[in-house]
Amino acid sequence: MKKRVVVGMSGGVDSSVAAYLMQQQGYEVIGLFMKNWHDGSVTIQGDCPWVDDSNDALLVAQKLGIAFQTLDLSTEYKARIVDYMFAEYEAGRTPNPDVLCNREIKFDIFLKHALAIGADYVATGHYCRKSSFDKNGKEIFQLLAGKDGNKDQSYFLCQLNQQQLSKALFPIGEMLKPEVRKIAKEIGLITAEKKDSQGLCFIGKVRLPDFLQQQLQPKKGNVILIPDNESIHHTFQFDNFCDEQLFSLTKKNNFKSTDGKIIGEHNGAHFYTIGQRKGIKIGGFKNPLFVIETDTKENIIYLGEGETHFGLNRPGLFIAENDIHFIRDDLRLGIGEQQTYKARIRYRQALDECCLYRRKEGLYVIFKHLQKGIAPGQFCAWYNEDELVGSGIIA
Repeated sequence: MKKRVVVGMSGGVDSSVAAYLMQQQGYEVIGLFMKNWHDGSVTIQGDCPWVDDSNDALLVAQKLGIAFQTLDLSTEYKARIVDYMFAEYEAGRTPNPDVLCNREIKFDIFLKHALAIGADYVATGHYCRKSSFDKNGKEIFQLLAGKDGNKDQSYFLCQLNQQQLSKALFPIGEMLKPEVRKIAKEIGLITAEKKDSQGLCFIGKVRLPDFLQQQLQPKKGNVILIPDNESIHHTFQFDNFCDEQLFSLTKKNNFKSTDGKIIGEHNGAHFYTIGQRKGIKIGGFKNPLFVIETDTKENIIYLGEGETHFGLNRPGLFIAENDIHFIRDDLRLGIGEQQTYKARIRYRQALDECCLYRRKEGLYVIFKHLQKGIAPGQFCAWYNEDELVGSGIIA
C-alpha cells in the first residue's frame, strides 16, 4: 500500500516540483493550499496575491493528476501570526512571521490536518534537508541546510521539534534552484518561470506601515541622533569570545533622550526596527543614518550615523530561558555549560563563530565579530557545520 504524503502547495515552483518528486517516488500525493489571508487592502497587488497562487496550485495539481484541497486557516493565522506581529511591533520588537508561520501553521495546524486525513508525511518546497540516526535505540532527526547555499531556508525552520521533523519531507533540499526550474519546465508546469514570492508567509508583499496601521495608530515623536563614541574600535574581534566578562555587552543600548540631539520627527516608534535605514527621511548627513534603538513607551527613535556606529554593532545577544529551543534534546546545554557553534540572526546572513553559554537566567551568545542591527524579537539560529542545532528569540 502506498504511503500518503500531503504537500503544502503555495502556488510557486518549489512546492510544485516537490509534489512532482513525491509522486515520482511512489507516494500517494495530495496537494493542499493554505488560505491564510483575505484582506487585500494592504497587499501590493500583482505580487503573488493568494487568489492567483491558489489557482496556480490547482492547475499544477491537475497537471500532475493528484488530489487537491484548500484549507482555510485565516482565523488561526490571525490569532497566531498577525496578532503576534502587532503585539511585538507595539512593544518595540521585531518579529519574524515566517519562522512563526512554519512552527505554528505549516508544521502544527497543517500537519495535524494532514495526519487526520491519513497522511504519513507532509512535504514542503523548502530548500533544506533532513537526516536521522539511531542513538541508544531512538531515532534522532537532524535539520540540515539546503544544498543550494543561495536559497537555504533552514533558518525559517529553526523552531521545529523532533516530532515535527519526524513527519516532514523536503524533496528539493538536495537540488539547486535552476535544477528545480528545469524540471518544472520539462514537465510543463505553469509555475516554471514564476517569480519567487516575497513578503509575509502566505500573504504576499505588503506595505508594512499600512499593515501595522490596521491596529497601531500613527503618533508623532522625536528622532534623536546619538553621537558616535570614537574611543570604541569597531573592527576588532574577540580572541576569547567564550568569556563571561563579555556578557554585559549583550544588553540593549538603553539610550535616554538626553544622550543626543533632536533632528526630526517620526510617525510612531513602533513602525521602526533596529538596523533600519530606509524610510527615515532625514537628510543632510555625510553617512547614512540607521535606527539604533526604539523606545515605544516614550515614542522615541534613536539614530546613529554610519555603519560602524557603536550603537548599531554589538558582540552578542541574550535569549531568555523560556525562549531557548534545541531541535535535538541530546545537544541541549545544561546550566553552566558552553559550546561553540556558528550562528546567524537573520535569513541569508553569513554564519559567524560564536560561543553559547547557558546560565540560569538564559543563554548568552557571544560572536567572534561584531553583529550589526541585533533587534529584540528576531531569531538567532546556531549551526554545527550544516546542521541547525537550535534557536532562540533575542531578548
